[in-house]
Amino acid sequence: MVADGPTAMGGPPSSPASVSDGQARWQERYDAAVQAGAVREGDFTTLSGVEVDPVYGPPPGSAVPDFARIGWPGEFPFTRGLYATGYRGKPWTIRQFAGFGNAHQTNERYKAILASGGHGLSVAFDMPTLMGRDSDDPTALGEVGHCGVAIDSAADMAHLFAGIPLDEVTTSMTISGPAVPVFCMYIVAAERAGVDLGVLDGTLQTDIFKEYIAQKEWLFPPEPHLRLIGDLMEYCVTHIPRYKPISVSGYHIREAGATAAQELAYTLADGFAYVELGLSRGLDLEAFVPGLSFFFDAHIDFFEEIAKFRAARRIWARWLRDVYGATSERAQWLRFHTQTAGVSLTAQQPELNIVRTAVEALAAALGGTNSLHTNALDEVLALPSAKAAEIALRTQLVLMEETGVTNVADPLGGSWYVEALTDQVEAEAESIFASIRQLGADDTITAGVLRGIDDGWFTSAIAEAAFQYQTAVEKGVKRVVGVNCHTTTVEEPLEISRVSHEVESEQRQALTARRVSRDPAAVTAALHRLVGAARSSDNMVPAMLDAVRVEATLGEICAALRAEWGSYVEPARF
Repeated sequence: MVADGPTAMGGPPSSPASVSDGQARWQERYDAAVQAGAVREGDFTTLSGVEVDPVYGPPPGSAVPDFARIGWPGEFPFTRGLYATGYRGKPWTIRQFAGFGNAHQTNERYKAILASGGHGLSVAFDMPTLMGRDSDDPTALGEVGHCGVAIDSAADMAHLFAGIPLDEVTTSMTISGPAVPVFCMYIVAAERAGVDLGVLDGTLQTDIFKEYIAQKEWLFPPEPHLRLIGDLMEYCVTHIPRYKPISVSGYHIREAGATAAQELAYTLADGFAYVELGLSRGLDLEAFVPGLSFFFDAHIDFFEEIAKFRAARRIWARWLRDVYGATSERAQWLRFHTQTAGVSLTAQQPELNIVRTAVEALAAALGGTNSLHTNALDEVLALPSAKAAEIALRTQLVLMEETGVTNVADPLGGSWYVEALTDQVEAEAESIFASIRQLGADDTITAGVLRGIDDGWFTSAIAEAAFQYQTAVEKGVKRVVGVNCHTTTVEEPLEISRVSHEVESEQRQALTARRVSRDPAAVTAALHRLVGAARSSDNMVPAMLDAVRVEATLGEICAALRAEWGSYVEPARF
């Protein structure tokens, strides 16, 4: 591995022959996909009945300056997408983020999502779960089930997915601090349902770097968290190869106020650090890197977001090839989930949030997202109502079924504006990578990220970007409809959903009963073995699974490790 990152690609204009050769390579890939049955049946015509090609590029015989940076779908540097077929092969996965109350209530919502056209599930956890606390912890008072589902032990996880075929549905779980014990509960729930673990598919967030940078939901100092993440990577490569153990998240970084370039650069830098973590464990690059996925924000600046997604694929492919030595395409692919921007939603005139979400979802689709969540119009105020959640899901279906956006791969490729924006976002990101590398004592990305966390470098930069944007809104330079312009309205108050406080009482009672019915000696012994594994160099996942199988709770597991590793307190910054 070399210390310096690659420079952005550049060079002389592509010759007519190279453009034609590239198109021939694309055609060969596309034809092979057709022969393999990987292109779906569909009406690939405009609304007026005009047949459209699966991809468009420069006219035959033309020479395009620096065309290698744009290229063709399905080939390095993947600016135009990972697959030659685009969405003709497979549209993006509709993966709606949901969770509230207890496991039974959320299970009902999941079944409704799947029945309404959803393709995959994405679990939202409540704040006590996100912080590794049980529902009866004193700090959990008033928070149980309010911003997501409460999960205290494997029994809750089994209830959460009851009647849902985990061997057929992909599942994403948005949790980082206690991600490993929560994932162990998911594994045990699958075991109890008789599911072959080798076919489990989905994504676990696990991205602890973004917690220190933006979201602030950590449990321990960084090094123990990285120990757990490394153990999880090793375990998944061996036992659950289809499941992606890390989803590197830029979403929360953007929601905290970062610019598009900051979101992109900080997220990919975190991704590079996880690559370095895997390599430090002796893992095969070609085997573990495809298990990394990404999670981006789709904000309201339509073209900038499209450019960001295209630049992300190009940067990742180049760094994985030129810095880390990946030779296979799968190890160079950047696969990502997108969620529309929560911070773009407004409490004023909330019905307009439907429009904002649709625009952001279209940007994600045109940027080539692999899966997508669309926010509901009312979640700026509370948990989405069933009606608002249905509108959010159907927004994706309208885009997928009615707009023609799935007919052509990278339809904006070659646009002077989009390509210029893609280059600009990429250049800004590369500049940030250089700054991060300079922060570290050994010139690696990992050292720079850790130093940037300790020094408050990331949080200071995000705070400055957020301040500048808010100032622009307050001065009217950046206009937000219903907030600082066009404020006259005829709207009526929305009826919003509330989680009953009875949920907390019932969850605490169920947890008490579960503790009474389990074998306390088995729990104590399992937690003791878990701490022993933490003190050794053994992989901790098997010991954690044993604790989960005897119904050790999330709070008990995290408390045992917190007693061993200590807590993390963010340094004060002024």
